[in-house]
Amino acid sequence: MKPPHAPAHARDPDDEARCHVVDTTMFWSPTGGGVQRYLKVKHAWLARQPGWRHTVFAPGARGWGFEDAGGIPLPGLGGYRLPLDRRAAARRIEALGPDLIEAGDPLRLGWASLDAGQRLGVPVVAFCHSNVMEMAARLLGGPNWLRRLVRRTVAAYLARMYRDFDLVLAPSRSMAEQLRAIGLNSVEQQPLGVDTRAFHPSRRDPGLREELGIAPDVKLLLFAGRFAPEKNLPLLADAVRRLGKQYLLLAVGDGPLPPHGSRVQRLPYEPRPAHLARLMASADAFIHAGDQESFGLAPLEAMACGTPVIVRKAAGLAELAEGGAALAVDSDKPAQWAEAIAALFASDTTPWREAGRACAERYDWDVVLPQLVTCYRRLMHGSRLTGEEATLPALHWCGMPASSSLSSPMAPTGKDVL
Repeated sequence: MKPPHAPAHARDPDDEARCHVVDTTMFWSPTGGGVQRYLKVKHAWLARQPGWRHTVFAPGARGWGFEDAGGIPLPGLGGYRLPLDRRAAARRIEALGPDLIEAGDPLRLGWASLDAGQRLGVPVVAFCHSNVMEMAARLLGGPNWLRRLVRRTVAAYLARMYRDFDLVLAPSRSMAEQLRAIGLNSVEQQPLGVDTRAFHPSRRDPGLREELGIAPDVKLLLFAGRFAPEKNLPLLADAVRRLGKQYLLLAVGDGPLPPHGSRVQRLPYEPRPAHLARLMASADAFIHAGDQESFGLAPLEAMACGTPVIVRKAAGLAELAEGGAALAVDSDKPAQWAEAIAALFASDTTPWREAGRACAERYDWDVVLPQLVTCYRRLMHGSRLTGEEATLPALHWCGMPASSSLSSPMAPTGKDVL
């Protein structure tokens, strides 16, 4: 286990003008994604903070404060590339002169970040953005015994890798609990966030339907994100098909597994926040059936737009739904998703809109990122949480106790709904 330390390269962490954070990740592609959104927002936010400097080191990253890490293309994974030369990557990270390094993936760049941090004597943080164990099991497929073996093998790998980091951050309670379950002690919950000014109910545009050729009486259901297996888009397409001609699924994004069907309309990946907010605020509901989400940036952005949200009652999405902020469906059956969607529109959606917006305001980037910077400062002063000190406070970020029931007086009730 890596000992706590202060920077060894003669930089005083109290001198804010010298605080340089370097983020590394392979999760960077032309089709975007949650990690890329988080890093771009953090980059812009830190640029506004006196004395902070931020660099992103990732495959394909370009522009001021961005360094292209190179790498080989990974077919079928939405444009992701994998850097292979650990030593070369470590040398490039080291040359950037960071005061703290944050690694956003557990592969070559993660190891290179550790190498660079150890040579420089600076703290290295891991941010566990994805449920890698489940992703690997789904990608390889096969019988249940093989999936269990894959999960155990990946868990052992993550435990070995992450034990050398000064701190491991997880965006949700469920992800933090999984990391502790594989034997990691220095784990903290650090949620992601949303720009509640860019994503706002005022972005609603009644003219969007006419622009897209959608009739005024059709219930417009929106999904925005990567078209990847773990998003379970065929389930959503089937559910909307069962609901009939009065419902339409608008899928915005890109990836290897786009949804298909007579009640599905697709738009390309939308990188512009204002345009995405217009889509979200103008939809009748936002739906997301992913069962492996470590957080759920897109559903949170829809909540900020005052749009009712329906999510899978699993992992990080279930946590976002707490307190009636979203409708959570505990099923992977299209028929039961269709019932839940119909139940939402059979009720007054105002409580869902108001609760979702209130939840999003508690996750505003101006709330979340100062807490992250406080964590960075603590590490640069040589402090590290271990064991009982790393236990999360018994609070949910939307104001709900961690042990609270998911039921709410505002929420519809039923076997598969909340």
